[in-house]
Amino acid sequence: MVNAAKDRIGPKEALALARKQARVVVAKGKKTLEFQMKDRPSDDELASAIIGPSGWLRAPAWKRGRTLVVGFNEGAYDEVLG
Repeated sequence: MVNAAKDRIGPKEALALARKQARVVVAKGKKTLEFQMKDRPSDDELASAIIGPSGWLRAPAWKRGRTLVVGFNEGAYDEVLG
């Protein structure tokens, strides 16, 4: 576990983290994006989804298995957590 207030994750580290996963689910309000990492989304496309206006990895961000979830959306959480 990482405290995002103390240990910020910048774009380079966030992209490296995302690239190690099989799937990245990004929640932005009521909208949810899903990236299958085997399809190799571009760095720009992936960064625009997971990096916030502050320039750091958006919060909350957590992993379950080989899935990275960024942002909050109750439906996305239900789907990932089963």
